[in-house]
Amino acid sequence: MEIRPISDLRNKFTEIEKIVAEGKPVYLTKNGYGTMVVMSLKEYAKLQDRLETAALKEADRYAEQTTKRMTHEEVYQSIRNRLDEQTR
Repeated sequence: MEIRPISDLRNKFTEIEKIVAEGKPVYLTKNGYGTMVVMSLKEYAKLQDRLETAALKEADRYAEQTTKRMTHEEVYQSIRNRLDEQTR
């Protein structure tokens, strides 16, 4: 796991760019606390695709269990909540 102070984004951009190009995310901190993650567009697209696939599977499972229907926002929020719980 690559953790860097946010100042490295400006001062050592080339180093961070190389790490990200290898498919690894870089976690940035400000005053010792995590603030953001830098990743390649390719890795971000993969992450979004996995989220969308998970949302569709969740919707299918839910539809099989009940006649109640949810909006796509409700399904996405449910999945985001679970992903947040897993990363804690």
